[in-house]
Amino acid sequence: MKIILDAMGGDNAPKEILLGAAAAVKELGVEIIAVGDPARIDTCVKENAIDLTGITVVPAGETIEMCDDPTWAIRHKKDSSMVVALRLLADGAGDAVVSAGSTGALLTGATLIVKRLPGVKRAAIGTIIPGQNQPYLLLDSGANVECPAEMLNCFGMMGSVYMEKVMGRAEPKVALVNNGAEESKGTPTYVEAHQLLKENAAIRFVGNVEPRDVPTGNADVVVCDGFTGNVILKLTEGLAKFFTGELKKIFKRNAATMAAALIVKGGVQEFKAKLDADEYGGAPLLGISKVVIKAHGSSGAKAIKNAVRQAKICCENGMVDAIRENIAR
Repeated sequence: MKIILDAMGGDNAPKEILLGAAAAVKELGVEIIAVGDPARIDTCVKENAIDLTGITVVPAGETIEMCDDPTWAIRHKKDSSMVVALRLLADGAGDAVVSAGSTGALLTGATLIVKRLPGVKRAAIGTIIPGQNQPYLLLDSGANVECPAEMLNCFGMMGSVYMEKVMGRAEPKVALVNNGAEESKGTPTYVEAHQLLKENAAIRFVGNVEPRDVPTGNADVVVCDGFTGNVILKLTEGLAKFFTGELKKIFKRNAATMAAALIVKGGVQEFKAKLDADEYGGAPLLGISKVVIKAHGSSGAKAIKNAVRQAKICCENGMVDAIRENIAR
């Protein structure tokens, strides 16, 4: 299996991208096509003694910056690492693309170059978030600020397929974010979306979920528009940093609390591991005709490796084809 990597995308490119690629080749048995500036890649490889076994470098002379307008960048930076990577995917040179570059540019590029699945009006970003009982998929987490009811219904179906095929959840539970559990709650759009999801035979819809209940992870897929999803995502990230920071301050308060920290060290490490986004690697762009994974802009080697793992599982388990079949049905 060949995974195409945008070697110049993200805050830590190309070093962490290449280190993650090397780890993925070794641990996952994949081939990597690294797209980027050959001179910078060569210098990075030599300075960090990175093993390029199983990694092929494809040249690209430009880089899409985070500040670039997404549509302008895709149309004018045709020799950028992201655009070249997406073209390789569209042309069948690889099975999936992983990029830690601009989210907007990747979404725009995937839509214009790789194309959406027939019947999908807009692709969505699905983010795996740690939950009290289990991780859950938040969909959409930022791609579409406003969504009509039929799009929310489509998100529920795509998210259900992803959780079954990639996360191994049998009959995933799908919930709709709302300001109350009753069917009549929410805006007219959300009331209509509730009815469509309820009637959707392709999913296991469990009704509305209030924001305070989202972090429990009782639902496998949490559906909402991109504005709401992005607020939930960023609030969750902020609270995670707040809790871990406060916990650290409590344990460092005095000798007694430091001694107590040693006693509960194992539990604290388990808690921190549960909140580690690097374990999941990236967010799938669901609704695109091939597998595209968006890694976090600050991704290190571990996150890149796990984003490649996620891409590999998506390909092996036929995630895109399953979505295509459900839409057709």
